[in-house]
Amino acid sequence: MLLTIALGLWGIRRKNTMWGDESVTYQLAHRDLSQIWLTAQHVDLVHALHYAVMHEIFGLFGAGLLTLRLPSVLAMSAAASAVGLLGLRLAGPRVGLLAGLVFPLLPQVQKYTQEGRSYAMVCALVVWATYALVVGVTRHARWRWAVYGCTMLLACLLHEFAVLALVAHGVTLVVSRVPRPVLRAWGVTATGVVAGLLPLAIRSAEQSAQVSWIDVPVRLPEFLAAAVVGVACALAPVAARGPVRLPVLAVPIIVLPCLLLLIASLVKPLFVDRYVLYSNIGIALLVGASMDHFHQMRKSSRNAAVAGVAAVAVLAALVLTGLWLRTPQSRSNDVTAIGATVRKVGHTGDGLLYLSGQHRILTAANPEDTRFLRDLALAQDPVSSNTLAGIELPAQDIAARMLEFDRIVAVRAAGAHSPTNPQEEAKTSTLRRHFREYGTTHVNGARVTVYVRDHDPSPKAGPGSNSPGASGGVR
Repeated sequence: MLLTIALGLWGIRRKNTMWGDESVTYQLAHRDLSQIWLTAQHVDLVHALHYAVMHEIFGLFGAGLLTLRLPSVLAMSAAASAVGLLGLRLAGPRVGLLAGLVFPLLPQVQKYTQEGRSYAMVCALVVWATYALVVGVTRHARWRWAVYGCTMLLACLLHEFAVLALVAHGVTLVVSRVPRPVLRAWGVTATGVVAGLLPLAIRSAEQSAQVSWIDVPVRLPEFLAAAVVGVACALAPVAARGPVRLPVLAVPIIVLPCLLLLIASLVKPLFVDRYVLYSNIGIALLVGASMDHFHQMRKSSRNAAVAGVAAVAVLAALVLTGLWLRTPQSRSNDVTAIGATVRKVGHTGDGLLYLSGQHRILTAANPEDTRFLRDLALAQDPVSSNTLAGIELPAQDIAARMLEFDRIVAVRAAGAHSPTNPQEEAKTSTLRRHFREYGTTHVNGARVTVYVRDHDPSPKAGPGSNSPGASGGVR
């Protein structure tokens, strides 16, 4: 637990930067609970509970990067302690200690320990529910199953894909051949969890367009590499200390959630590594058990030397990975840099355009960055419209506004596909017909381009703008 807190606090600010998903949390947590609820009716219903929790935390401790990320640090430290307790109960104190120390060192865990999203909380709830399950098998009591069910339901309400851990738990109990009353109690509890989640799942399915950006499994190779290492460690024999054996618990929670998401992705791509972050529970348990087995099997100083060299190599790799994860470049975008670039290249009174409008969230974390520019497409701001990115004007009004300006600053998300709707077509066609590109700055996750009217052949470059011949990002 202390190691997780220490790693979580190390470089937690990431040079005072924030990425897009965290920016959404930051923005919505500033809204009233009623506004969060109304917004969730249109978008991000699956994260509504997390936004409400963060709203209350912001109200108690103030808003800021530390307040945004500290709940994840504390949640993951709770998860690490539960992993240690699981190892202790399933295979003994040394396995518990090793598994608990391995868990916070895993790259995925380090990353989301410092993330202002719900994934660390979900992971903590799933691992504590898993511990409650293991205890409930040996100490059968209704209140223990109630604790298990409530913890799992809360995890599912924070993120729906936590329900996949239920499948892994069920397979573990079946393979372990637990007594029929235990299996029946789990079945009733799991049914209650699914019933409690069902209304949210049905409503959020109507917002499935939110995950349309997932065209291929995201970071699947890295996840599979860690999973293969974990499953390979299951080959090491582990002493059983109860009806549930450690590999029988760990392997399903590594394999099944990932496999089920990949199968679902044959219909609609859904796999993102953070959605099954809790699979790292199984990896840590198996690696800890394997390390304990190797320790017991040491017979020569040569083996000890090989183990020492391997441990140093793995530790060095983890340190390098940890250093990388604490840089702004480790995230897919940097909204702090995007907003600062808009502020740098724009002049007071310039037009501002988002291609597409849904990427307005990329500069919304700090309103000062766009205060002196005029958003040409915005009809109703995000807060008053109870949306993430606001409501845009009709296509003809956007085009008319654009023609009133000699300079327009356009923001595009890198690698994003603009939706084909009249508004976006009006933006691109008007830029193509009446403006020319003056300079583009590439930042992490976006391109910021200054356009000027064709009738102004020598526009004045403002402070920090990318005039021809200037250094830094001119395409």
